[in-house]
Amino acid sequence: MTEEGLVLQTKIDSFDFNWDLDKGLFNFEGEDAVLFWIKSAMKSFFDTIEEISGKETSSLVLETTGFRQGMVVGEFFKNMNLPVQEVANIIPRIYASAGWGKFTITDVDPEAKTAKVQTVDSWEYKINKEQGKNESGTFLPGHFAGIFSAVFGTSLWYKKITDQLGEHDYTHLDYFPSTVTVEENIHALARREESKKISELEKLIEDRTRDLKELVKEISSPVIPVLDGIVVVPLLGRYDEFRSEELVDKTLHSLPKYQADCLILDLTGLNQSISAYTVEFLSKLAAAANLIGTETILVGISPELGTKITETNFNLFKFNCFTNLQHGIYYALSKKGRKIF
Repeated sequence: MTEEGLVLQTKIDSFDFNWDLDKGLFNFEGEDAVLFWIKSAMKSFFDTIEEISGKETSSLVLETTGFRQGMVVGEFFKNMNLPVQEVANIIPRIYASAGWGKFTITDVDPEAKTAKVQTVDSWEYKINKEQGKNESGTFLPGHFAGIFSAVFGTSLWYKKITDQLGEHDYTHLDYFPSTVTVEENIHALARREESKKISELEKLIEDRTRDLKELVKEISSPVIPVLDGIVVVPLLGRYDEFRSEELVDKTLHSLPKYQADCLILDLTGLNQSISAYTVEFLSKLAAAANLIGTETILVGISPELGTKITETNFNLFKFNCFTNLQHGIYYALSKKGRKIF
């Protein structure tokens, strides 16, 4: 180790380390480098990425970053025209001297373009352990995938065989040619996120629709007991299968409750929305009410509405019909031998 003023130089396993304390520089093999504490500063860095991005996204970010950094390393060695096996021997020494952990690269096959990597006590493992995780991260697996992809000149990916965080002595990674790319992984994540958001929106719509139906159920066509034995049901808007079944059920349950012998259906709100389906539902409601001993009276029939009803072949003659609600109530009272003074 040599020292000149505030410049320190040393070699570790033939690799150069240089510090220029006056300028605040640290060089590793002639390139600017930085030093961080693994279990505090680097852990905080990883925690922050995961906190902001979420677990799945941060895992892909680290994997993609590792891969692209690995490509830079791999291209460097490829440009040196070194045999693949020699590269596999050099990389563990470089990374060990830089404090990355212990790496062993075996079964390098230039023809099949495959390799195996074993890691022990890597910096990523130490961070993940400090985070309390039970599975190692994706940066280093992606990093070596980038190195081998550049060195072999084809896309390689990995499979984790054993994990040091999973109570094994080391992490074992197999590398092999694959159509998997970091770009495809990014797009796949985007699709999953989009699908997740769509599912969330669908659920939100479903919840809101259910709430709206409940609201409509509560406020639509109320059953109003106006006098003893006389119930009025004002019909408003359009009636689909859901609304008509709800109204029939609600009305038939309310008639015995109010001991109603007269059901007055106010059709004033149907002037612009009468249909064959609505007429059929009215006939069903009136017939059901008749079965439990309640007479149905129709009110609010304008000339226009009367014309529309006759066009549907709905038989009005079996009902007592009046132009307005007041007349319908007067009639119902007269049936009971009563009147309003």
